[in-house]
Amino acid sequence: MRHQLPDLAAMDAFGGRIAERLEPGDVVALEGGLGAGKTTLSRAILAALGHEGEVPSPTFTIIETYDAPPLRLPVLHADFYRLDDPAEVEELGLDDYRDGAALLAEWPDHAGGFDHEPACLTIALEVAEQGRIAIVKPGRDWLGRLP
Repeated sequence: MRHQLPDLAAMDAFGGRIAERLEPGDVVALEGGLGAGKTTLSRAILAALGHEGEVPSPTFTIIETYDAPPLRLPVLHADFYRLDDPAEVEELGLDDYRDGAALLAEWPDHAGGFDHEPACLTIALEVAEQGRIAIVKPGRDWLGRLP
């Protein structure tokens, strides 16, 4: 399923639709090259869930946590770009962080991927002439609630 996101307002609206359907245990796996819009979409989802203020890119911290409240549900925002080996995810204690939370995962392939999980919504972002294109691949748990 392809979504045209011609501008920032469209990206924000798309993030809002994802946020409305997001549940604890879900993974939103964000794929795409540098500058494709992964962090921008993560910011839109977090804002729609109730986060106010800045959302730093987790490129250097790797994992940023957002609590509920003020968010509707707890969320982890992770950027796995700097991982050299998927085994490093275990060292980070990702499973402990994920308990009862949703995960926004940038560069999921660097963490071994999440597409095997039924609660994974994979979104590949591509730069287009105008804005971005989001290619959405839902896991089984997302089939009845696609954005």
